[in-house]
Amino acid sequence: MISPLAQDGTPEGGPEANPITGSGGGPTALRILLGAQLRRLRTTRGISREEAGRAIRASHAKISRLELGRVGFKPRDIADLLTLYKVGDSSERVAFLQLAQQANEPGWWHKYTDLLPTWFELYIGLEEAASLIRTYEIQFVPGLLQTEAYARAVIQLGHSGASATEIERRVDLRISRQRRITATGGPRLWALVDEAALRRPLGGPGVMRAQVERLLEATEAPNVTVQVVPFGQGGHSAAGGPFSILRFTEQDLPDVVYMEQLTSALYLDKREETDPYMKVMDHLCVEAATIAESKRFLHSLRAEL
Repeated sequence: MISPLAQDGTPEGGPEANPITGSGGGPTALRILLGAQLRRLRTTRGISREEAGRAIRASHAKISRLELGRVGFKPRDIADLLTLYKVGDSSERVAFLQLAQQANEPGWWHKYTDLLPTWFELYIGLEEAASLIRTYEIQFVPGLLQTEAYARAVIQLGHSGASATEIERRVDLRISRQRRITATGGPRLWALVDEAALRRPLGGPGVMRAQVERLLEATEAPNVTVQVVPFGQGGHSAAGGPFSILRFTEQDLPDVVYMEQLTSALYLDKREETDPYMKVMDHLCVEAATIAESKRFLHSLRAEL
């Protein structure tokens, strides 16, 4: 089934509550982690969603949304569910409630919510929590590696009717997302960029030259890998289009495949759905120019511009 973060597997283990910690995950990841823990407690106790819903004066649909991390958590609801699930230890209950409070905190991107569709706000939250981001792009340089000028040219293509102020806020949002990559302890970014994206003259030669220089600078960062998929490769295994794979350190968070569409996005997190994309990404890394060859290509391209 294809749906945003709809994994319903229950990890092995006993019924003991083992509240997860909120160390560096961001609110979106914390909601998903807390929801997974609550689902594990409920299923281990053999309690239906309907019964859990009655305990918090709500429907089974709300329990489903809570367990998928799609909504915030009310302290009273968490307390009532913990009672239903027979979590009586006071320290464990406090840990759950504190985690719920952290999960309800707005993310740094909250000030941009008027610009963000819900489906992309979810992605930013997951990106914030990821320890590894692997991305393949065909049309544009990946957003996490774009210069301000290049990002502005890309954003103007998709929002031609937007005001100058809105365009600049969208650019600022994109640059803000990049800061986690360059920060100490940031995630690893592995970007595969089709040569077509590098040959497309967005913003003019000056903008493209600066963008290629930015990619060369990025290759010097210890947590960034850039590979070019050259025209000479001909056809390759990612014929279906661009996509990203996010990986997390928390074992309760599965790998997520993200594919953006014109007015929506697709999130896959079931193993049988994500495995084919893992294999395609691995094949792409082999089919693409090596890291050293990619650097030589970028140096040559910069000289052409």
